[in-house]
Amino acid sequence: MTTQEHDTGSGKLDESSIRRIAGLSLVGASVEWFDFFLFGTAAALVFPRLFFPDGTDPVLALLSSFAVLGVGFLARPLGGIVWGHFGDKLGRKTAFLTALMTMAVASVLIGLLPTYAAIGIAAPILLTVLRFTQGLAVGGQWGGAVLLATEFAPKHKRGFYGSFAQIGVPIGVLLGVVAFFILGQTMDPAQFDSYGWRIPFIASVLLVGVAIYAKNKLEDTPAFVHLQQLAAENPDLVPQRSPVVEVLRDHWGRILLAGGAFTVVNTTFYIYITFMLSYAKTIDVTTGTMLAAIAIAAVVMIPALAGWAALSDRIGRRKLYIAGSVATGLWAFPLFWLVDMGTVLPITVALTVALVALSMMYGPLAAFFSEMFTAKLRYSGASLGYQLGALLGGAIAPLLSVYLLDVTGGTAAISIYIIIVSLIAIACTIALTETYQNDMDDVRA
Repeated sequence: MTTQEHDTGSGKLDESSIRRIAGLSLVGASVEWFDFFLFGTAAALVFPRLFFPDGTDPVLALLSSFAVLGVGFLARPLGGIVWGHFGDKLGRKTAFLTALMTMAVASVLIGLLPTYAAIGIAAPILLTVLRFTQGLAVGGQWGGAVLLATEFAPKHKRGFYGSFAQIGVPIGVLLGVVAFFILGQTMDPAQFDSYGWRIPFIASVLLVGVAIYAKNKLEDTPAFVHLQQLAAENPDLVPQRSPVVEVLRDHWGRILLAGGAFTVVNTTFYIYITFMLSYAKTIDVTTGTMLAAIAIAAVVMIPALAGWAALSDRIGRRKLYIAGSVATGLWAFPLFWLVDMGTVLPITVALTVALVALSMMYGPLAAFFSEMFTAKLRYSGASLGYQLGALLGGAIAPLLSVYLLDVTGGTAAISIYIIIVSLIAIACTIALTETYQNDMDDVRA
């Protein structure tokens, strides 16, 4: 076997083919995360005044908007269950593409949705339903994207290629931030509120093209194909009930630990990219300044994710994950000290350091969670662990941060919140076993 050809379990792929598959995973994840994060930006900047009653207290309107944002996270574990079932039963490719199409439909409909002024209370209700649908979609997309990347990858590069799906996150953030920044700078407020904010959502129709292209170019992963071949000879290798039921019955402790470890990532990420946009108004920082700082930090996050993930292929996933948790906790107070200076340089430094520390966890995470579970339960197990952490973190982080700021009048309580979830992540990661030497083609229970 040459250095450019790798055994993936049921066959061999050259390096260029693996890169192409990882690239497709990256593109699909980027556009899907763009749609999901776009809602967060709009929830901080637009939705409070357009989808909630006139005369509502600004803090209450913002809390209501962030509550709808959180609905997407409530849906993500359910999406993990639904697509995890089909991903383990019908294949990674089918589940991934269906999730992409679901996200496209929901996002375009958000862009076409009438506001409260036009249809009254029906507007926030429909917005909530569509956000829930986005959550279902992203709950299934992540598992498909990371398994397409990691199950095709050679053993010694699973972390690196798995990070391609993770890199979709900062690219999605960057696309959403740049879209809102450009539209906000080129339109007057009335135009932006009327139709400008809708343009990025409607542009989500591009996901349909990505899904069609991927359908024609992707095969299912070697681990899944091998599992199906073995199952034809031994039906016991196929879960007799739903894969989700089986993984919850046999591996519930591992799922809880994975979710606890991931909570810090989602908590801090949505504080950095969503809460900070609303916090900027309280310290007289312009939206443009905060968006620029987030964009720069997202750009730096891209090579950081790949670099930390590649390092995890050499030294293991747990060491880096624990180091990232420690760094995140230590940065909790300096983060706000720098942001409170109110100028673009210290804000950019604050957010860049924060996202580089977060990348120490998120970069290796695709491989880490994939390697925790055997082939027949991997889509369900990895998705449930990830989406549980998303629910415990992202669903409440912006909401709770706004509440803590309003009640205490400062950010110290938010910093303590970050430290607490960092400590939880450290404890959960210590309790998990190292995975980077695991066999991805393992079909045992």
